[in-house]
Amino acid sequence: MTDLSRRPLLGLLAGAAIAPRMALAQQPLRIEITEGVIEPVPYAIPDFVPENGAGGEYGAQIARVIANNLSGTGLLREIPASAHVGRITSFDSPVQFADWRAINARALVTGAVRANGQQLSVKFRLFDVVSGQQLGDGLQLDGQTNAWRRIAHRVSDQIYMRLTGETGYFDSRVVFIAESGPRNARRKQVAMMDQDGDGVQYLTDGTSLAFAPRFSPTGDRILFTSYETGFPRIYLMDVASRRRQVIGDQPGEMTFAPRFSPDGGTVVYSLSVDGRTDLYMLNLASGQRWQLTTTDAIDTAPSFAPNGQQICFESDRTGGSQVYTMNVQGGQAYRISQGQGRYSTPVWSPRGDMIAFTKQHNGRFHIGVMRTDGSNERLLTASYLDEGPTWSPNGRVIMFTREEPGTDPTLMSVDITGRNLRRIPTPGPASDPSWSPLLP
Repeated sequence: MTDLSRRPLLGLLAGAAIAPRMALAQQPLRIEITEGVIEPVPYAIPDFVPENGAGGEYGAQIARVIANNLSGTGLLREIPASAHVGRITSFDSPVQFADWRAINARALVTGAVRANGQQLSVKFRLFDVVSGQQLGDGLQLDGQTNAWRRIAHRVSDQIYMRLTGETGYFDSRVVFIAESGPRNARRKQVAMMDQDGDGVQYLTDGTSLAFAPRFSPTGDRILFTSYETGFPRIYLMDVASRRRQVIGDQPGEMTFAPRFSPDGGTVVYSLSVDGRTDLYMLNLASGQRWQLTTTDAIDTAPSFAPNGQQICFESDRTGGSQVYTMNVQGGQAYRISQGQGRYSTPVWSPRGDMIAFTKQHNGRFHIGVMRTDGSNERLLTASYLDEGPTWSPNGRVIMFTREEPGTDPTLMSVDITGRNLRRIPTPGPASDPSWSPLLP
């Protein structure tokens, strides 16, 4: 049972009732995310006030992006502007909390925008309406007018952090495979977008099949597998310049399923030659590579732990594919998946405490999570085909590919509690997402 006298919570939490209004008024609003059912917290976010004529172009747009981010978490529910009693006409005017309590708002975001040429300044404040307190100091973010969406994402991260105590994930990108054309001649391009589906850019031209794009820890490079030469090879691309190069293979070899190490200096990947598929490591600076596994099985889909000292991967060395972990120096691999069915595409959480995976069992596919020793397995989704999980930068949300019979693949996301399953908008069919870190 949560001790409400020490940590007042807003919302319906597992094992705890909603705290009385009088108790809530004594301490600031704080949302605690649990595995129980959470009643979304109602909040209001009026359009940001323009502080000069040019700022009026951005105030409503920035508020809308922030509202979409916050409501998309499933933790908060926006009260529409049509229900507002109070009006925010000046950033510095005192907030009339009674007006916002009248519509049952529990949090209020106010903001202001000023534009001077290509420069944009955005200010915001966050209030606990019930207690009448401001949560944290006001904050001003500056940038270019053409980066107004990114500023809105950064404001969203600040609000999320102040309400939950966790780092945000809105100021980030996703690289994925954009699909088009008939199923028997599918075109697959590497594409990149903001985490909310906006700002799609195509990084390859689609003349050859591409798979498994993966961000570097700094978000400025990606790895992907391409069939440009007729067989799979790993390419390293600089996102800004689009320059790319083949890495890690020699004549007669096929390379695929690459991942960066946490420091970005090493790549772990699968290499297939003479009917064997093993895991290898490659130092990007020196070009030196070394072999990690030496079995007759297919070892693939490796992923580093955040400490850089371990990897998880999938292997069929005991029959059907299962999840294993091992040290990056090599040696003994340990099977951690113990349930019924087949396990694949394991990915270590940025927090280091869990591994996400794809599971196939009884004709259904699932996205699940487990502790790094295989304990506490929980299945978050179930469908005809769910696969390929990737973690948000804060380890709170998982994005993945879903495909139903007769439909094209789409990108979906789900909270690690199994709540808030939602579709991510893309211009067309999409698959194989990889989430970037927070942008610098």
